[in-house]
Amino acid sequence: MSRIAALLFVLISGVATVSAAEAPSPYVHQIEQWRAARVARLTAPDGWLSLIGLDWLHPGANRVGSADDNDIVLKAGPAHLGTVTLAADGKVSAVFDRDSGATIDGKAVREAALVDDVHAGTGNPTTVVFGHASFYVIDRDGRMGLRVKDSDARARRDFHGIDYFPIDHSWRIEADWVPFNPPHDLQMGSVIGTIDTVKVPGKAVFHRDGHTFALLPFQEEPGGELFFVMADRTSGKETYGASRFLYAALPAGGLDKPGKLVLDFNKAYNPPCAFTPFATCPLAPPENRLDLAVTAGEKVYRHTSE
Repeated sequence: MSRIAALLFVLISGVATVSAAEAPSPYVHQIEQWRAARVARLTAPDGWLSLIGLDWLHPGANRVGSADDNDIVLKAGPAHLGTVTLAADGKVSAVFDRDSGATIDGKAVREAALVDDVHAGTGNPTTVVFGHASFYVIDRDGRMGLRVKDSDARARRDFHGIDYFPIDHSWRIEADWVPFNPPHDLQMGSVIGTIDTVKVPGKAVFHRDGHTFALLPFQEEPGGELFFVMADRTSGKETYGASRFLYAALPAGGLDKPGKLVLDFNKAYNPPCAFTPFATCPLAPPENRLDLAVTAGEKVYRHTSE
């Protein structure tokens, strides 16, 4: 074997040894896969980074389009898209200009009732598409608005990744599930000033650094996972100030019995409001503001303009 060949053999062997030693554990690999899926959803053509507007409707007719003479001026689309009407009973309908090119739920029709995200239930709200932009109606405590998206949004084009705390298996914590019978009411504020009352089926109690903590979840839909809106000592510093989100699978024995559940804080992630001003995120309630630095999960998002 020549000296060069021998040297290459040593180098390749060394790389192979280092690669094997540095191969991620199954748990680290799982979290990395979770992160990749999360980023894929965030950056999808209709993901949260595609938001370009949140425009509240006033009662009656609202002229909509990108020209300045509209009641609602969009950042994308034709100069005059059409008219969206908010009736006295809260129902919303739309009539579109002949040359707008708009489709409603994939159909080329000129007018239709627009079902908002709340009244759509488990289905999808009526979606209006025009070019690479779209909107649908949202209902926030009786306040109706247009959530506008654009697959060519600057926030989506300029996305430069998420910063994380190092993956730490110790933040995958088995907590005690303490059921509430009956469920408790919890007041949830939002960044737009609304307050919703949610039903809390119990609390997750866990231990860290010799202290005991508890978090209150609710279910976004019947039978769904437990959803925690939380904050901690890192909030407003290393992490987003308003809250972070965390999901957990239901306790094996069900919600109505004491049991165990896993809180994996490596999966704590930023709400949409950390990425866009056009979202209506919940705020962490006082009950879920931990006197603990949760150094796991997503850090605050650093926008390109910063």
